[in-house]
Amino acid sequence: MATSPQTAPDCEPTTMMDVLIVGAGLSGIGAARHLQMHSAQTSWCILESRLAIGGTWDLFRYPGIRSDSDMYTLGYAFKPWVDHKAIADGDTIRQYIRSTADEHGITARIRFGHAVTHAAWSSSEACWTITATHQSAPQEAPLKVLLKARFLYLCCGYYSYKQGHQPAFQGQSDFQGQWIHPQFWPASLDYAQKKVVVIGSGATAVTLVPEMAKTAAHVTMLQRSPTYVIARPAQDTLSLWLQKNLPANWAYRITRTKNVVMGMLTYQLARSQPAFVKRYLVDLAAKQLRSREQAQHFSPHYKPWDERVCVVPDGDLFKQIRQGRASVVTDNITSIQAHGIQLASGKVLEADIIVSATGLTLNILGDIQIDVDGQAFQASNAMAYRGMWLSGLPNAIMTFGYTNASWTLKADLTALYTCRLLNYMHKHGYKKAVPVKDTQVQEADYLSFTSGYVQRARNILPKQGTRAPWQVNQNYLKDILLIKYGRLNDGVMKFS
Repeated sequence: MATSPQTAPDCEPTTMMDVLIVGAGLSGIGAARHLQMHSAQTSWCILESRLAIGGTWDLFRYPGIRSDSDMYTLGYAFKPWVDHKAIADGDTIRQYIRSTADEHGITARIRFGHAVTHAAWSSSEACWTITATHQSAPQEAPLKVLLKARFLYLCCGYYSYKQGHQPAFQGQSDFQGQWIHPQFWPASLDYAQKKVVVIGSGATAVTLVPEMAKTAAHVTMLQRSPTYVIARPAQDTLSLWLQKNLPANWAYRITRTKNVVMGMLTYQLARSQPAFVKRYLVDLAAKQLRSREQAQHFSPHYKPWDERVCVVPDGDLFKQIRQGRASVVTDNITSIQAHGIQLASGKVLEADIIVSATGLTLNILGDIQIDVDGQAFQASNAMAYRGMWLSGLPNAIMTFGYTNASWTLKADLTALYTCRLLNYMHKHGYKKAVPVKDTQVQEADYLSFTSGYVQRARNILPKQGTRAPWQVNQNYLKDILLIKYGRLNDGVMKFS
């Protein structure tokens, strides 16, 4: 339900607010709560392009949608996760975000149906002028809204909500069944007793396949190349025991710390001993599948964590394969036919429904057109400062989570840094802060992942540097020291 402008006074067009948060998903609601807790003098509001809270967890509605990280680290640092599921479904995560916003009076300060299209920085005014289109209902014509803010806080994710990645397959128009992209799942889709082929092998595919296999005639996961998949308990027994015997906050903090440390240790092991970890992961898959031959479909050519490792709660994907309700085929697509898919091996996969789980279309800065003193700002020409700010972009923070751990771990640190920075600027009377790029620092890719969606976006992503503070760390403990406790006035961030 849309919130009227009267319930968000800091978002009035005539009001100069301190911080404008873009996005009311996991990051945006967390950012608002941190501002309440750590920078109470700061005025703020949230613009959300959609008509609901939740971001990713409201947009994606495909069967079985769930987290691919444990909720003790994907949850907020300030709000214990008390549900019994460590790997949670989309509905439960969405309710967690909504309840956080409602409990702390954040919902009333969100302007729904407001899509930010432009943001223009003026050094003479030391503020942003933000242009948004307001559409309170799908059938209404959008209205133009102008707002002013001293600080822009971008919590709009890293991918396009308007389009997913859809490769062009020869003969696709000849297919006589239903063609679905998970990002735009039709609520009325009936796949009971249908032959389904899911193209892809990432987190979306390994979620869809076991869920659809419960009622479909058969589901085939068709992959061009394998992905590492590991079974993990759906419930954290230690956490459940702690919740019974300790206060909720204590139980949550202990579990969160345990999971952060274990995640970092396993990641470091994977990077230092890739051959050993690969054998271990493939052996686990073989044990789950009761088949060494089938485990080869989960034995990639790349090293563990060159791409994200997929988690399946209680081995649900492996279970459906064992029972014959699902299968995995590793092959290339030659063409799409009227009733299925022609493979390079000569085999034809019959299909009533094809689900193209072929990935996301990455963007940066929420596809917002940004100008700095009349000049168009190109993120691809900038270097990332501490993984959350871009060189040459004044008074603007962006939230971008980890690739090897939960998104919210970095989002929480980004929010704490933002609060520290705002308090510092308020104390010293500064109106402007901007990281200035050191031309002596060598450039590197913003993300080191080899995943297709990252490689496709190389030309639009910013760069990182080869030394601090220009490095994009994938290390939570290191970032705690650098972001939560590091110097604000470090000689790179210029205040005026």
